[in-house]
Amino acid sequence: MDKNNILIVEDHALTSFALKASLSTLEYIDEVYDVNCAKDAYDILENQKIDLILMDLGLDEIDGVSAIHEIRKTNNSVKIIVLTSHCEKDEVLACLEAGISAYCSKDIKPDKLADVIKDVLSGSMYFDSNVSKYVMQTTSKSNQNDKFANISVKDCYNLTQQEKRVLILLSSGNNNSQIANKLQISINTTKVHVCSILQKMGVEDRTQAAIKAIRENLIV
Repeated sequence: MDKNNILIVEDHALTSFALKASLSTLEYIDEVYDVNCAKDAYDILENQKIDLILMDLGLDEIDGVSAIHEIRKTNNSVKIIVLTSHCEKDEVLACLEAGISAYCSKDIKPDKLADVIKDVLSGSMYFDSNVSKYVMQTTSKSNQNDKFANISVKDCYNLTQQEKRVLILLSSGNNNSQIANKLQISINTTKVHVCSILQKMGVEDRTQAAIKAIRENLIV
């Protein structure tokens, strides 16, 4: 993996210091910048090549959600990981809409955060289990059971017609048993379809698949 530059946006000095010290040791990290407010983050982004941002939400003056929206007005390529103690639904969904790649709690273990950063830099997404339920709710496109007349999946990732049906139901929050029942197939067959979808879409789990489907407007 190429070396990457990271920007920490965190107003708690001790947290920022610990993050910078920890991330600076990673072999795939080059420079680690740290600021304590959104305005300083804008300046860094304007003058430095930043590959990934660790963004706190509880910032003074300009909050993290507003900062993410502002950054996205001029920069769509930088990866953004929210690292916060906040887990309110409105904030989670606002961050998702703004185009973040991951949402992590501040009690995440350092080695897990390092893994998330590496995965996000490689194109993956990650959401803590305590907020993933909000993401799944957002991806829901219909309250109908197995009716697909008004829902379709764009022809991306070489998904078969059955895999597209599975993705629609998966993105609506259905588990494997519910999908099997609605499509009148076995649970084992459902699992095979889900595994194939994850491989083709380049994601690690069903939540990431649902997020990617909604982020890329695959389900219409």
